[in-house]
Amino acid sequence: MKGGHARSGPPPDPNALRRDRDKAEWVHLPAAGRPGEPPEWPLTRATARERVLWAIEWARPQALMWEANGQELEVAVYVRTIALAEHPKAVVSARTLLRQQMDALGVTIPGLRMNRWVIDGGAIDAATDTAPAATNRPSVRDRLSLVVND
Repeated sequence: MKGGHARSGPPPDPNALRRDRDKAEWVHLPAAGRPGEPPEWPLTRATARERVLWAIEWARPQALMWEANGQELEVAVYVRTIALAEHPKAVVSARTLLRQQMDALGVTIPGLRMNRWVIDGGAIDAATDTAPAATNRPSVRDRLSLVVND
């Protein structure tokens, strides 16, 4: 571990040139998310907002891994933190904690990479399928021209 931090260095990249060496380590999650009802709320009585967030979070693709890993408690604490952090007068530490929880649960892009999870068939895949091919653009050399001042 270089740098003294668990997350030092660049995050794993599923598109790296040598991805074949760790190809089996990446978990592909379906973009459709986790089907079915969310698990039972594991903390003390949930607020109405927490119940809404709980249902939303358990529909994510990442919820398949949370369920497999038995992370109901971690997700509940994360949901409770969202409810606290979204208030306009929330303290900065609540929002910092929220960001850390998002990364740990794979909700953010860096969190997905850190957990070695890939969401298949998402909006990015659809966008790249319809994007114009790079070969249709003129080369850099063709786009540049020399301007001579007399």
